[in-house]
Amino acid sequence: MDEEYDVIVLGTGLKECILSGVLSVDGLKVLHMDRNDYYGGESTSLNLVQFMMANGTLVRILIHTKVTKYLNFKAVDGSYVYNKKKIYKVPATDVEALKSPLMGLFEKRRARKFFIYVQDYDENDPKSHEKMDLNKVTARELISKYGLEDDTIDFIGHALALHKDDGYLDQPALNFVKRMKLYAESLARFQGGSPYIYPLYGLGELPQAFARLSAVYGGTYMLNKPECKVEFDADGKAIGVTSEGETAKCKKVVCDPSYLSDRVKKVGKVARAICIMSHPIPDTNESHSAQVILPQKQLGRKSDMYLFCCSYAHNVAPKGKYIAFVSAEAETDNPEAELKPGVDLLGTVEEIFYDTYDRYVPTNDHAADNCFISSSYDSTTHFETSVNDVIEMYSKITGKTLGMSLEAVVERKTAVEERDYICSSTPRIATFGSSVAFKRHIPMELDLSVDLSAASASPEDE
Repeated sequence: MDEEYDVIVLGTGLKECILSGVLSVDGLKVLHMDRNDYYGGESTSLNLVQFMMANGTLVRILIHTKVTKYLNFKAVDGSYVYNKKKIYKVPATDVEALKSPLMGLFEKRRARKFFIYVQDYDENDPKSHEKMDLNKVTARELISKYGLEDDTIDFIGHALALHKDDGYLDQPALNFVKRMKLYAESLARFQGGSPYIYPLYGLGELPQAFARLSAVYGGTYMLNKPECKVEFDADGKAIGVTSEGETAKCKKVVCDPSYLSDRVKKVGKVARAICIMSHPIPDTNESHSAQVILPQKQLGRKSDMYLFCCSYAHNVAPKGKYIAFVSAEAETDNPEAELKPGVDLLGTVEEIFYDTYDRYVPTNDHAADNCFISSSYDSTTHFETSVNDVIEMYSKITGKTLGMSLEAVVERKTAVEERDYICSSTPRIATFGSSVAFKRHIPMELDLSVDLSAASASPEDE
């Protein structure tokens, strides 16, 4: 450990492993340490309960770094929303809106017009804006133009745009529209029953895959390293990490909140229930995997509640078994009572375990101490907020924009390169241009090495 590194990363959670991987690819000398004797930290399969958006930023990072070759994914079967004490499939297009029992006849027509507006909206095409500047118009003002009812607004804002509370309504509408478009594009990408995908064998595979990427590009890994004390110089800047009497020197430290507890603050608590069952969630079309969102208004809460279910189909449980998670931002000190509305939707539960964990955010000045601390994972069941944290941290560490570099890499890929990369992989779903060829079986195993421009095509183009 008597070497000097550009970056020392503490903790092998998903955020830390992504950063370790991309920083190693950038040519930085990285040492990655963890007090545990296993990878994952708070991102192990039972600790973190999140799906991936099929066209989200995490998938783009996976493709950009070619981490997909270390992983296999399957589509999540269904996406649902809780409304008036019933579970409904989430309509994501104008066609699905017309068929949805969530809305009456006239409301379906209004919703269809709104979906068409969102589908056609192009930030770079003023003709699609209908004389509205979405950087100034709030989501509430945009929705009011179409006269949508409260229940419709509820599922659009929470089950499509995936906002966890109603605060978005008084914010500029651009982010709201972009979130809806991401949902629709993710849904169209593999033409499955939901916009989500999930890795075989669970989320613990993700940090391990990025750790492998880092190692391939020269990163050094040390597990089961106790204490891991960050050392600072007289000016308060991080200069190394000490463990078991040895100190490794570095220019910057990246870590999760547990390694620098004096430089973070508590901002909330997540309550969750882990349930073992022998059946899928009722009223989800016998889905082997599914998400159900319970919007805050439906439960009289300040934020949403989430149901997540996966099973033996994703190789995370024995044959015939299902694992369901109910999670929410804790608003009381009684998780059992607080999560009851979600647990009640699961039907017969064989075993149930309750858990809470605190959420932290960094309070330090990274420019002053050269410490880059990730935020704790929230209660949502998708990775977009987590990946946004990674992108922000990457920019602070390197001064570069990870998102823009990913887009540039994707745009440079030719259709032939994408096709050749897919054909060299084990037979899974093959995507060429805007067409998707596969045999339908439940669940589908996916190849993420696809042309992202195809995923953004409109339903008509598909």
